[in-house]
Amino acid sequence: MEVLAFVIGFALLIVGLAVSIALHELGHLWPAKRFGVRVGQYMIGFGPTLWSRRIGETEYGVKAIPLGGYISMAGMYPPSPKQLAAAAAGQRSGRAGGGFFATMVQDARAANDETLLEDDDRVFYKLPVWQRVVIMLGGPTMNLLFAIVLFAILMSGIGVQTATTTVSSVSECIIPADADRTECAASDPAAPAAAAGIRPGDVIVAVDGEQVSTFAAAAALIQASPDQAIEITVQRDGEEQTLSLTPVAVERAVTDDRGQPVLDGNGEPRTEEVGIAGIRQEVAYLREPIWAGPQMAIENVGAVAGIIWQMPVKVWEAGSTLITGEDRDPNGPLSIVGAGVLAGEVAAAEAPVLNRVAGFLSLLASLNIALFVFNLVPLLPLDGGHIAVALWDGIKRAWARLTNRPPPKPVDATKLVPVTFVVVVALIVMGAVLILTDLVNPLSLFGP
Repeated sequence: MEVLAFVIGFALLIVGLAVSIALHELGHLWPAKRFGVRVGQYMIGFGPTLWSRRIGETEYGVKAIPLGGYISMAGMYPPSPKQLAAAAAGQRSGRAGGGFFATMVQDARAANDETLLEDDDRVFYKLPVWQRVVIMLGGPTMNLLFAIVLFAILMSGIGVQTATTTVSSVSECIIPADADRTECAASDPAAPAAAAGIRPGDVIVAVDGEQVSTFAAAAALIQASPDQAIEITVQRDGEEQTLSLTPVAVERAVTDDRGQPVLDGNGEPRTEEVGIAGIRQEVAYLREPIWAGPQMAIENVGAVAGIIWQMPVKVWEAGSTLITGEDRDPNGPLSIVGAGVLAGEVAAAEAPVLNRVAGFLSLLASLNIALFVFNLVPLLPLDGGHIAVALWDGIKRAWARLTNRPPPKPVDATKLVPVTFVVVVALIVMGAVLILTDLVNPLSLFGP
């Protein structure tokens, strides 16, 4: 049953990724058609075509490998010099010889020339700069909006799991932290909460005379009073009762904001004495305001941008664990395989269905944030690279106007094909390393 749930979770993530890609390409398609560009294809995935249908001048289809997508716009780049010369002579342009990169440039120009029709102005490169930027921004923006919607559903529709002030259970005794058991022994001290008469279902109203609205606040006051009698005010059956409780003093390691142990001057973990009552809180979903979803999305953009900026280093660190055997950075990059494993674990977890739905939505939203940030990297063939080319073209035209010079020729991005080739190879290598790492040393929701 767990295996089936895992497979379903993995498959759902693939479907979610396909939806994310479809929305991304729609973000390009809608403004392109709105600005009059002729779009030949709208495809989800790469490789062999599984299904396609032509509607008007555009072929819509799905391909076998759901790891990306594209729309084919007429005239992404200006016509090549050979195309212009051939058009003037009434001939078709041929293929030029040359080295490896020269051939690549010529092939890119030839592929672009095939999208051009004679006396056709419905081409991408002739659009105003702002329209080209809008078209290329459309894809990443759709991923960001989709992530915001998912986070809004997660935060405001489902809610955030929060420890309430309602008591879910009361321990019979206090078991030492270093004891390798879960049942009480005769030597274990009785739990102060049970001795005080606290019952499951009680709602903690005040601790030592101080009103509390969260379990964290109540726990902090109890922990600050080891071996000291304090008053606990609870609400039971609609009435308030005040009970006397003396927390048991126990030694606990001091941790920092990241949960890491704080060391003393000798390098040993520091400890502190805290009070323990033996109360477990009730956890409930509390819905956040509607702006919590967008806020979480923006916070995730910053976190993902920090990873993307260091992507080669992060991939190297992840790949090196295959040799060293060390644990991976839980905040490091993942491949689609790694994300699928996490989705499978979420689906197969022994948790309420709502918890699993929330985990899946969070994972899919984070994936869309990654698509948003990654596609804005200003390198071809990414959307950010096309935006950079359009902006450079705009700068050249603005400078020509300021200096009273003739308008310059459109920027020919096919000259950047060698750079694009290097970027593509780097992306393939990093993707392969991450996939191998996710297969051999995967990240897990439940630790190593």
